[in-house]
Amino acid sequence: MILWWSTAGTLDRQIEAAIRADSRALVERHRVAGAAGVVDAILDRLAVDLSNEALYLLLDAKGDLLAGNLDAWPTASIHDPPWLRAPLIRDGTVSEARLLRVDLPGGLRLLIGRDVAEKLRLRALLTEGIAWAAASSATIAILGAWLLRRALERRLRPVYGTAEAIAGGDLTRRVPLSDEQDEFDRLGSTMNAMLDRIAQLMEGVRGVSDAIAHDLRTPIARARAKLEEAQLTANTEEQMRAAIDQGIADLDGIARIFQAVLRIAEVEAGARRAAFAALDLAPALRGLAELYEASAEAAGQQLELRVPDALALVGDRDLLVQAVANLLDNALKFTPAGGTVRLSAAIEVGAVVIIVADEGPGIAEADRGRAGERFFRADAARSTPGSGLGLSLVRAVVGLHRGRLTLAESRPGASPPGLAVSLRLPA
Repeated sequence: MILWWSTAGTLDRQIEAAIRADSRALVERHRVAGAAGVVDAILDRLAVDLSNEALYLLLDAKGDLLAGNLDAWPTASIHDPPWLRAPLIRDGTVSEARLLRVDLPGGLRLLIGRDVAEKLRLRALLTEGIAWAAASSATIAILGAWLLRRALERRLRPVYGTAEAIAGGDLTRRVPLSDEQDEFDRLGSTMNAMLDRIAQLMEGVRGVSDAIAHDLRTPIARARAKLEEAQLTANTEEQMRAAIDQGIADLDGIARIFQAVLRIAEVEAGARRAAFAALDLAPALRGLAELYEASAEAAGQQLELRVPDALALVGDRDLLVQAVANLLDNALKFTPAGGTVRLSAAIEVGAVVIIVADEGPGIAEADRGRAGERFFRADAARSTPGSGLGLSLVRAVVGLHRGRLTLAESRPGASPPGLAVSLRLPA
C-alpha cells in the first residue's frame, strides 16, 4: 500500500510540475510578445510533442479559439478552481486530462494540461502487481504460519502428553528428548529436572510421614499404656501424679519432634533469610563450649575448644548456634566416658569452617549419603535415644547459608573411628 501511494503520488507530482513550468513559460511569453507570441509558442510545443500528451486551449475574450488541440473549453469547469480533471476523447478513445486554468490579460483564457491515459494505465498495472504480490505474500504467510503451527504442535505434543500424565497422577512420566538439542529439548530437559525434583520431594514427604508415624507410635502408645495402668492400679495420689507427670513428659517429647520438623521445614523454605546480618560467630562458639563443658565433665568426657579471636560472616546467628549445639549434643551422646569432643573453627579463603569431632562409633560410609534425612538413624544409633532430626536441622541451616556439610571419620583406622562433621560457610 505504501509503495502504491508513493508511486502514484510521484506520477501526479511530475505531471503537475511539468504543467506549472509550461504555464510560467507561456505567461512570460504573453508578457513579452502578447497573444500572438502565446499562439506561436503553443504551435511550437504541439509540433515537437511526439508523445501526443500535451494539451492546450487558448480562447479570446469572446470565446473564439486562438490556438490549441482541444476542441472546446470544458463547460462544466468554467468556474472551477485552477486545477481541473476532465474526461477526454481522443481518436475515439476515452481518456482523462489533467488541466491548469490560467487567466491572461485582455480576457484571454488558457488551459494547459497533459493526457494522463498512460499514467493511468501504469497506475492500473502497478495496482494489479501490488495486489498479486499482496495476495502471494498473504498466501505464503498463511502457509508458513500453518507449517510453523504444525511443527510446534509436533514438538510440543510429547510435553502435552507428559503434563497430562503427570496431572493424572503418573509421576514417573518424563518428556522424551530428541537428538536436535534445540530449545524444545532444553525445555524438556528442564521439565524433566523439575519433575525429578518433585518426585524426590514427594518421596521425601512420604518418607517423613512414614517416619513420623513410626517414631511417634511408640511414645504415644507408651504414654497411653502408662495412663491406663495408672487408671487401673494407682491407689494413691502420688502414684496417679507420677503417672500423669510421665505422660506429660512423653507428650512433651512428641511436641519437640513436631517442633523440630516444623523448624526444619521453615529453614528449608528460606523463611529465615530475612534475619541474616553480619556477625562474629567466635563469641557464640565459646559460649556454647562453656555451656556444654559441664555436661561433658558430668559424663566423664572432655570438651576441647580451638576457635580464633573472630569469625566474621553473614547469616542467622540463632540458627548457626542451634546447628552447632545439635552437633555437640550428638557428639557428647555418642562419645564414651573418657573420650574427647573437639569443637574447632578456622578461617580459610572465602569461608569459615566449623568442625565438631567425637570419638563415637561414627557413621558407615554407605550411610553418610542419607545422613541428614529426617528421622534417619544409622544402625549404631538405634539403641540411643533420639529422633533422627538433629542432623537434618544442621543440613537445612547449612543449605540456607549456601554452605557445605561434610561427614568423615575423626580417627581413621582407630576403633571406634569417631565422626567429624564439618560446616563450611561463606565468609
